[in-house]
Amino acid sequence: MKKIIILNGPNLNWLGKREPEIYGTQGLDEMIQGLQLQFPQVEIKAIQSNVEGELINHLQDAENDASIDGVIFNAGGYTHTSIALADTLKAMDTPVILVHLSNIYAREAERHTDLLLANSNGCILGLGKDSYTLAVYYFFGLDR
Repeated sequence: MKKIIILNGPNLNWLGKREPEIYGTQGLDEMIQGLQLQFPQVEIKAIQSNVEGELINHLQDAENDASIDGVIFNAGGYTHTSIALADTLKAMDTPVILVHLSNIYAREAERHTDLLLANSNGCILGLGKDSYTLAVYYFFGLDR
């Protein structure tokens, strides 16, 4: 059984409430429950934090846990600002797929910078909750 951590950053606990025209009307818990129903053969541990240091701790914990097959990471606004998160990803061997619900490159200019992408295995963006679904599918192709 694959074991994946879905790590969500700041304000993603407000999905369904915050800018539903961009992020949709489904809450984070509902989205995670939907993924668990869609992928019963995958153990999904979902974590959300608004605190940068806590996100770093969770990434380091995933790296230190040999049972983790990968991390799906939506860093929210920290995508565009956090060198500390980029450094953490750079030090990791555990695969990390970045996801964004919206297409950050079709939005405000300050969202066009992604400090994390170069240190990840890839990024899926702009497909709403399907960005997460496709990231889970990615981990089925990995032999770990």
